[in-house]
This record gives sequence, structure tokens and C-alpha cells, in this order.
Amino acid sequence: MNREQIRPEPGPALLALYDDALPQVYGYLLARCGRRALAEDLTAETFLAAVTACRRHPPPPLNVGWLVGIARHKLVDHWRSVEREERGLRAVEESTEDVEDPWEGHVDAVVAREVLDAQTALHRAALTLRYLDGLPVADVARALGRTVHATESLLARARAAFRRGYEGGAR
Repeated sequence: MNREQIRPEPGPALLALYDDALPQVYGYLLARCGRRALAEDLTAETFLAAVTACRRHPPPPLNVGWLVGIARHKLVDHWRSVEREERGLRAVEESTEDVEDPWEGHVDAVVAREVLDAQTALHRAALTLRYLDGLPVADVARALGRTVHATESLLARARAAFRRGYEGGAR
């Protein structure tokens, strides 16, 4: 192997750049998102992506501008993700706005407790968090470690199972 084929390991170079780049990358993200926790998370994602990129051959040029570019992509990815989630939530909200369910007004609390206790643990947790604790679907999803869409489906199945149990004779 000749000298031109031997390349220095990029890890130490990235580590040396880290101290100078961290405040600039974090400042870039904070100025654009306005939330410290989010800027911190995106900064961490930026440096993780940089480590992954440094393992490629040939490694990218290591400088602050390159890291800010990665940060920009991470911020855009975050905004896209938020928009997708909000679009899904708006669609669900719009599809349920016109639905009137008079059944909700006629629930016997004792029977409802018995039916809830008879549900599966996952259905019981979802129904309790959403309807007894009043959490938004996104918070229920986070608490259960699921996506918002998966939680919406879970809640629909749990409501149907609850209604079947309630109407089916837990009285």
C-alpha cells in the first residue's frame, strides 16, 4: 500500500472539531427552532450523523460548515415529521367533528368500571389515559411507546371492545 492510499482516521479530527463546532451548531439550531430541548436533541443527532458520515470512504471534509449543513438537514427532517403528524391529526379531527355520539351521555359509571376492568391491559391503559386522564392522543402514544397513528387505531379498537362489553350485558 502506498502513502496516498493510507488515510488518517477521521475520528480524532471530528473530536478536535467538536469543541469549536458544538456552540455554533447548537446556536444555529436554537435560533431556528426556539426550543432548548429540541435544539439539544437535534445537536446530538447532528453529531451522531457526523460520526456515521466519517466512517464512509472517503470521509467528508471536516469543518463547522459541514456540521451546520448536517444540522440544517436534521432540522428540516424534524419539521417534516411534525408536519406529517399534524396533517394526520387534522385529518382525524376533521373526520370526527361531525359525528355525534349520544351514547356517551348514557354511561352507567359502575358498569363502565366493570367493563373497563374486563378489557385487555393495553385497551384499558389506552382508554384510561385518553378518556379518564384526558391526555391528547399524542401523549397517549408517547406513554404507550407507539406512533400516533397506531394509537388512534388502538383507541378505535378499544372503544369498540368497550362498547361491545358495555352493551353486551355487564349489567
